[in-house]
Amino acid sequence: MIKKILITAVFIMVTVAGYSQWNPSKDKIRTKWAEEVNPSNVLPEYPRPTMERAQWANLNGLWDYAVLPVGAAEPDKFDGKILVPFAIESNLSGVEKRLGKENELWYKRTFTVPAAWKGKSVLLHFGAVDWKTEVFVNDVKVGTHQGGYTPFSFDVTPWLKQGEQKLVVKVWDPTNDGYQPRGKQTNKPEGIWYTPVSGIWQTVWIEPVAKKHIAAVVPTANIDARQLSVDVCTANASLGDMVEVLVKDGGRIVATAKAAAGQQINIPIQDMKLWSPETPFLYDLETNLYENGKLQDKVAGYAAMRKISVKPDKKGILRMQLNNEDYFQFGPLDQGWWPDGLYTAPTDEALLYDVRKTKDLGFNMIRKHVKVEPARWYTHCDRVGILVWQDMPSGGNSPRWQMHQFFDGQEAVRSPESESNFRQEWKEIIDLLKPNPCIVVWVPFNEAWGQFKSVEIAAWTKNYDPSRLVNPASGGNHYLDAGDILDIHHYPNPIITLLNTKKVNVLGEYGGIGLAIEGHLWLPDRNWGYVQFKTSKEVTDEYIKFTGQLKETVSRGYSAAVYTQTTDVENEVNGLITYDRKVIKVEEERVKQANREICNSLK
Repeated sequence: MIKKILITAVFIMVTVAGYSQWNPSKDKIRTKWAEEVNPSNVLPEYPRPTMERAQWANLNGLWDYAVLPVGAAEPDKFDGKILVPFAIESNLSGVEKRLGKENELWYKRTFTVPAAWKGKSVLLHFGAVDWKTEVFVNDVKVGTHQGGYTPFSFDVTPWLKQGEQKLVVKVWDPTNDGYQPRGKQTNKPEGIWYTPVSGIWQTVWIEPVAKKHIAAVVPTANIDARQLSVDVCTANASLGDMVEVLVKDGGRIVATAKAAAGQQINIPIQDMKLWSPETPFLYDLETNLYENGKLQDKVAGYAAMRKISVKPDKKGILRMQLNNEDYFQFGPLDQGWWPDGLYTAPTDEALLYDVRKTKDLGFNMIRKHVKVEPARWYTHCDRVGILVWQDMPSGGNSPRWQMHQFFDGQEAVRSPESESNFRQEWKEIIDLLKPNPCIVVWVPFNEAWGQFKSVEIAAWTKNYDPSRLVNPASGGNHYLDAGDILDIHHYPNPIITLLNTKKVNVLGEYGGIGLAIEGHLWLPDRNWGYVQFKTSKEVTDEYIKFTGQLKETVSRGYSAAVYTQTTDVENEVNGLITYDRKVIKVEEERVKQANREICNSLK
């Protein structure tokens, strides 16, 4: 169990007048958590659980906003209030407007730095902003970032003044009129394509640090050597500075090690407690940075001893293994969309709900589909105990926006700018999620959507993080020399269409059993699933029939499967749960029993 550290959080309060300017419409379905959203206390949880500090300040809440043509100067007068961190197109933003490539979105607010932070450097953090961002503090441009799914920060200390600080953010997001990764966002939502998400969509916050401080902590387990390796990245460290890592089981220190700043720390772990979905044990980590014996920085996090690998079984079929044992991975396609917040769950409880319900339904894995979640979602998976396949959000304006299942097919041609941006954002995603033990598979491409240089991208991914498996193109164009996995998609029923004896074979998507439930639909008169039924029993019967067919494919070669999908999303009604999360559409116990049989099929 993870020991909680005492975190002092400051939350900027919203005036009553500001509150009255936030009045989201209720003309579409919403989750129950939407009613709990308080503009004075929006998503108050610490946003970076793998590396926590004791002091921070949350800047979520009501900000001024304006939409202006590209290139316009900062406005003197703003259009109104927007609730950060909800995208401007979302219901919970209180705005619910489209941005478009011809416009830029401006944000403004003020904040004060707590007096107790005097003498410290102040870091300004953004969880995620879609897509191109410029940040100004007290009318000074302090930095830019390009990328819609990963955190970024700036040291704003030199530009702070006495008293109140002015913070302005400008965002441009062309959605599918640009080359950037965007997942399933489109300017014309229909079918499997959804509403655009523009601007700030994760928590904005500040924290104080010493000039010399810890920038990242990345633990990597080696259960065969009974060793935990920890890479600690530091800022402004110099010769003679030292890093210390303490590994704890509850409050008890079980191992510790020290190294010069910049050196990898290798820590023997005796009497290992292994992490798995069945036993998701996490060790607490305390990481300290010293200068001449004086503590400069201290962060809390966690680590797990677990291994993901590939090995032939007794029949010579390559199988994925978890902790050196054959392990069938089975879970839903999880898109992470919300009717009220779009990309952003209304509360942390809502974010956790989907993970817990997936586990309750008997799954042991989630494929996070062409989206990256806030850091807290992955910590929820670490703590609840569920494996994650992480997709790269698709994009690139490729003409090949369809599914292909053949070898050495034609690839997309990307501009140098598009290719460079893909590589940058993919690296940032991997850097973000390396510390999370739940991540076991990287998926650079989905269904040939913008798929390019597959062999090279898969090889780079594997080389950059050899501790995970690489699924080079889920349901896409397949290459014999790319990655660890051959991933086939087939709707609606699970069948084998291709096998490769030199790779792990998986069914990356199947299912899509639809059920439209009146009162819980995004568009009451226009919805679809791959197949549709009228009752929960009919859906469950079909689901059980499919799991029976899936079980028959395991002995022939499949080592994992992904069912479409966790929840309905906008026009799609093929979720196990309605879009508003108010109705479980299947008979839970029957589905849970069937899923557990699949998960145990290699044991």
